[in-house]
Amino acid sequence: MKYYSLNHNAPNVSFEEAVVQGLASDKGLYFPESIQPLAADFFENIEKLSHEEIAFQAIQQFVGDEIPADTLRQIIAETLCFDFPVVEVENGIYSLELFHGPTMAFKDVGARFMSRCIAYFNRNDPSKKNTVLVATSGDTGGAVASGFLGVTGVDVVILYPSGKVSDIQERQLTTLGQNIKALEVDGFFDDCQDMVKKAFLDSELAAVHLTSANSINIARWLPQMFYFFFAYKALKQHQKPLVFSCPSGNFGNICAGIIAKKLGLPIEHFVAATNANDTVPRFLENGVYDPKPSIATISNAMDVGNPSNFVRIQEMYQHDLKQFEKDFSSYTFSDAATLEAMKTIQEQKGYVAEPHGAVGYLGLKKELKNHPDALGIFLETAHPIKFLDIVEPALGVTLPIPPQIESVLNKDKISTKIKTYEELKVFLQNQ
Repeated sequence: MKYYSLNHNAPNVSFEEAVVQGLASDKGLYFPESIQPLAADFFENIEKLSHEEIAFQAIQQFVGDEIPADTLRQIIAETLCFDFPVVEVENGIYSLELFHGPTMAFKDVGARFMSRCIAYFNRNDPSKKNTVLVATSGDTGGAVASGFLGVTGVDVVILYPSGKVSDIQERQLTTLGQNIKALEVDGFFDDCQDMVKKAFLDSELAAVHLTSANSINIARWLPQMFYFFFAYKALKQHQKPLVFSCPSGNFGNICAGIIAKKLGLPIEHFVAATNANDTVPRFLENGVYDPKPSIATISNAMDVGNPSNFVRIQEMYQHDLKQFEKDFSSYTFSDAATLEAMKTIQEQKGYVAEPHGAVGYLGLKKELKNHPDALGIFLETAHPIKFLDIVEPALGVTLPIPPQIESVLNKDKISTKIKTYEELKVFLQNQ
């Protein structure tokens, strides 16, 4: 499998090159040259397959022969070492819980998969060194820190917006030490992401061997399609159409879901549910893609004004808005509506949703009016404990502390404060 740049002005590369480079030399995101649908009997028999076998068959074509099948199976087994429950929260509406991994966020899957791919690529050269440079609006940083902790030949540098991630999220990315470094940026997530992209294109940083672990990296992004297959496996017995609602920030999850649909997974419709950062809902209303600076909300991991992965989604629909709208809707919701949804879910069903999942729930409820015979699934992307300063007062509950979180609460935060790209550059050069 070869990958091409979506800016169409860089050489096509192998899976390994795309993973290690992260971003193409022309600033474009990498995209696979082809997507071959899976055989019909795969879907006919999916309920008989293990999660590991489903994931292997889904991703094998994108890896090709660059990682041997036995090694790829082992990488997948180490990646999928936790559960992905589908929980009914009201009649016909389900929460797909993606927070049962080591950092209690959906990004554990992509981070673990990517870290193991890079470890494999570095296996024969102990002196080989990569620096994973990543921007986080919340959960990416912790997942990447955990996934890459102690990986030989890899340093991790995480940029996060000061004061705009939750306390637990911040502890997960600033307390691990070893090969993990945290940079606290005076700004917003978009500022962090812009710095990361600029660093990739800075020829003076070539010796640092940068790669990204944001969803711009194919090894972080592609494994996110696994969730959709697992949910289909769990709900296939109902023999009803499926509508998926993804709380959307950088649009990696929903983009991976569309890849799953292109592979043949029978998904009727996607909903990109956003907070006040409404670039994509506005695009669907007027056909104009007009990114704006991000706005801080209670669903902070979605505070993205210019979602990187949306260009991949457009590519899959050949930039044809009419075709796109058949499969895809996007709605925006306020913090007030989000809090009200959290209360409704808890009062009616006793289910505790955090703000991102609640946004997904709202988008799903709105779209299901157009699909009365469908089952709806919203992605619950992080454990409520990661947002306890919002969840506990909103719902009047006290959340028990899971062991994954308790392990970081008493550790000291270590971070370096920066304001400018030049400060980042100096930091990287002195690593």
